[in-house]
Amino acid sequence: MTTLIRTTALAGGLAVLAGAVAAQEVNLYSYRQPELLQPLTDAFTEETGIEVNVAYLEQGMVERLQAEGDRSPADLVLTVDISRLAAVVDAGVTQPVESEALSEHVPAAFHDPDNHWWGLTTRARIVYASKDRVAEGEVTTYEDLADPKWEGRICTRSGTHAYNVALVAAYLHHHGEDATKQWLEGVKSNLARKPQGNDRAQVKAIWAGECDISIGNTYYMGQMLEDEEQTEWANSVRIVFPTFEDGGAHVNISGIAMTKSAPNKENALKFMEFLVSPEAQEIYAKANHEYPIAPGSEPSELVQGWGEFTPDDVNLMDLAALRPDALRLIEEVDFDG
Repeated sequence: MTTLIRTTALAGGLAVLAGAVAAQEVNLYSYRQPELLQPLTDAFTEETGIEVNVAYLEQGMVERLQAEGDRSPADLVLTVDISRLAAVVDAGVTQPVESEALSEHVPAAFHDPDNHWWGLTTRARIVYASKDRVAEGEVTTYEDLADPKWEGRICTRSGTHAYNVALVAAYLHHHGEDATKQWLEGVKSNLARKPQGNDRAQVKAIWAGECDISIGNTYYMGQMLEDEEQTEWANSVRIVFPTFEDGGAHVNISGIAMTKSAPNKENALKFMEFLVSPEAQEIYAKANHEYPIAPGSEPSELVQGWGEFTPDDVNLMDLAALRPDALRLIEEVDFDG
């Protein structure tokens, strides 16, 4: 399914109307919902006069770009999770972007070493812990999740979900294959129920007394607090930022890349550079309850209230390379079984 906003044509996606004079515009394919991007695109257009046409794709971004080839109207792709960013690059539908502004505002760990994609915001994969049944300091590391003291106390979504595969890839990076498989077996033995639902469903299970801790992304706390039905779930837990014993907290990102075809390359670069500016970083991070990447940018007051943490400094493309092995180990232990 594709949702178009601020486009110049209906048929053919983002193509310019036949015979019309080319407008000052940039065309974006996005896996992120249009309402989360609207504050950014409005601010960019107000500052530059360049219109941003967004095509929201629920799936099939790589396949669409490959099918369109050099005729693709897309200048940029915006997506979440390192696996999707790596997939776009691996498909050969992006181009490297050299920019002093991008290099200045995006730390090395959060952009492709070959500059094909650039990170915009981060979120941590953390522990949601029951305020009533889990003491402060009772869980501090990812390694600790395999401790038998958590037997029957952990809830999580499917181990094969992209967010958990990325976490296992990070564990694999830090500890190697044998230790990672042993850790997965330990975490599985500590599960209170078969993996199911999404990250918010795990917090609901804590609220209902089915488990005491769960694994989830930070931004879901903000989303739950905005939902009248889910606020009670959110208030039953606190956020804990685990770390690896030899590293920091595991983070994932949203990021942007320029397509190989990019018919509006100059405008596309302007939009990329705008997105990493302090102004845009704070707008985007606030809208999504995430952490801005650019130095000097601040998360929202709500997000700041969750506490400080040190992100793991491994480059996310290194983790992307480990994802096939991580998925294989998850399946070998039959994590979801």
